[in-house]
Amino acid sequence: MTTYWQLLMIVAPVFALVALGVVLRRVRWIDENAENGLLRLVVGVTYPCLIFESVVNNTALRAPGNLTLSPLVGFVTTVFGVATAFYGGKLLGLTVGTGLRTFALATGICNYGYLALPIMEGLFGKESQGVLLVHNVGVEAALWTVGLLVLSGLSLREGWPRLINPPVVTLVVAVVANLTGAGAWIPAPLQQVIHALAQCAIPLGLLMTGSSIEPHLEKPARLFEPRITLGACALRLLLIPVGFLLLARWLPAPVELKRVLVVQAAMPSAVFPIVLARVYGGQPFTAVQIVVGTTAVGILSIPFWLRLGLAWVGV
Repeated sequence: MTTYWQLLMIVAPVFALVALGVVLRRVRWIDENAENGLLRLVVGVTYPCLIFESVVNNTALRAPGNLTLSPLVGFVTTVFGVATAFYGGKLLGLTVGTGLRTFALATGICNYGYLALPIMEGLFGKESQGVLLVHNVGVEAALWTVGLLVLSGLSLREGWPRLINPPVVTLVVAVVANLTGAGAWIPAPLQQVIHALAQCAIPLGLLMTGSSIEPHLEKPARLFEPRITLGACALRLLLIPVGFLLLARWLPAPVELKRVLVVQAAMPSAVFPIVLARVYGGQPFTAVQIVVGTTAVGILSIPFWLRLGLAWVGV
């Protein structure tokens, strides 16, 4: 069985890259303009290349359970997380107008991308990333429909069109290529270009995560607000993981999907709700408090949940 220390060594480089992103923004090697350009590069080019490389010729994604059940599980678990955080926020005394909606979204959605992907690869190999990426389609669907509705009160009709984006379109193309065997016809030089760009996706994404957090670290004491920070940690890192692990143990699903659920159970809050709160009338600083708090605690809690989950679920 993988020890806590071994799991911590898998997690540590991930957080080291996030910390480096903070430093690079602090010393202005990455300024706001550069950050915006790099984010577009990551979302529009390198991340789609990672998706394509992870899915094409992936035999695990030819199993119906991984291909069809994974997005459904991603959707359901995300809705579960947001709903749990919403009612948990109410119990903490938060109301609409004092941060309840932002608290629900930021606490309820775990980091399903740049932290989870390298951990999946470190534990289970590169092929496992493809299952996570297909699972993430369901997470994205829940984020842009239920999540957006909770945050802003917008209609589902306004959220669905945002699912038409480079990562999702690339995933659809890659799944078709994988099922039809068309990936074998991709010229070797093009495969090399895709591979080179895919290799950049996770490091750049983690650096951008740190860079996006840095502007909010000017006054560290403000980042800790007991009700928000401790409440989010209790829900995101204690209560919600139990639901994920129960599902992983008892759901009749392929082992690859169960592994995804174990890793997702261990994750802190996602960073993207900070952006959504800024754009859709939420309270961005509340989201920052949640992301920073759960991520800081997550450095130590992630290996714990991974070790517990892998042993209890038996994957």
